[in-house]
Amino acid sequence: MTPAARVQSAIELLDAIVAAARDDGAAADTLIARYFKTRRYAGSKDRRAVRDLVYRAIRAFGERPASGRAAMVALADGDGELAALFDGAGHGPAPIAPDEPRAESGLLPRWIDPVLADLLDEAEKAALLDRAPLHVRVRPESRDAVAAQWPEAMPIPGTRAGYALPAGTDVESAPLWQAGAVEVQDAGSQIIAQACGAAPGLTVLDLCAGAGGKTLALAADMGGAGRLIAADTARDRLARLTPRAARAGIGGLVETLLLDPDREAGALAPLEGACDVVLIDAPCSGSGTWRRNPEARWRLTPARLDRVVALQARLLRLAAPLVKPGGRLVYAVCSLIDREGADQIQQFVSSGGLWRGIRPEPAGRVRGEGTLLTPHHDGTDGFYFAVLQKQC
Repeated sequence: MTPAARVQSAIELLDAIVAAARDDGAAADTLIARYFKTRRYAGSKDRRAVRDLVYRAIRAFGERPASGRAAMVALADGDGELAALFDGAGHGPAPIAPDEPRAESGLLPRWIDPVLADLLDEAEKAALLDRAPLHVRVRPESRDAVAAQWPEAMPIPGTRAGYALPAGTDVESAPLWQAGAVEVQDAGSQIIAQACGAAPGLTVLDLCAGAGGKTLALAADMGGAGRLIAADTARDRLARLTPRAARAGIGGLVETLLLDPDREAGALAPLEGACDVVLIDAPCSGSGTWRRNPEARWRLTPARLDRVVALQARLLRLAAPLVKPGGRLVYAVCSLIDREGADQIQQFVSSGGLWRGIRPEPAGRVRGEGTLLTPHHDGTDGFYFAVLQKQC
């Protein structure tokens, strides 16, 4: 592919990504993979160059562009080399007209900027769109093996078993990963799992387990003893946990529980008052993961935020009776929006008087009854989490 043809491919991909963001379609990575699957002529350098252009545009514009060309033209306004490729030759894009539409500059959508204004300064906002680091969680007995495999691995402060690896490290082809000694997991997720206080012999429920990243971390803290239930309403996500647990050597500890949406209470009734720990890794806006999924900014709307806030409140009400007196309810969202975090927990705590917020270990910054983790301050994805103890 010529450099100009790469730009045209990026425009076409951005058109698909913009449409998917508007219509709740496939993720950008999925669309990019599909695009190149039918274009075998594109070599690895072509694919990498196009992908870099696409993500450069996605990261540059907080508002969803009108089109892929509008995004690329706006980038070209500040990049003479890129602008020169709009020459109409071959498979390249047509020349840029002075009055044609441009994407609107700005890192965040206009409507959400005021929501985060009292929480994030400009450095924090910029860090939300930085490239994410590569973090792994390591079995304690495998630390020496990890140091031998990756001498550049650095321990992550605030985690018991977290290490940072250079971006691009092919973890999943390493024998250590295949043996279950290493799991790819952001340090923020590791800190939240640690805060649960899972230990051998306890009964622990991961209520929104998904594919089970935090479930595996909880299992490691339980040392193979106790009862660990991973529950979710999505069959496909929950199915991915089974082979992961087997690879990690903890398949015998983890029980999976598929829940029927809006009818979860019946399936969970046998656990009422029986759980030492309930973790709610709640569905959320995902605003703390924009550095990994920057096009998610284009998907988030005030109406979508209203829906996830209502769902989070319902999950808290659903989980509360399952915790035994003296047990812990841990609530977490990969979001930096107070409506989903500090405000949500404040409303929950003030409604009953049964719960006391605790901070089991220093991490992040105090926000209301819980803790805030951000990319700029903590080097993690953005998270809010709260650890609540049920009064006896």
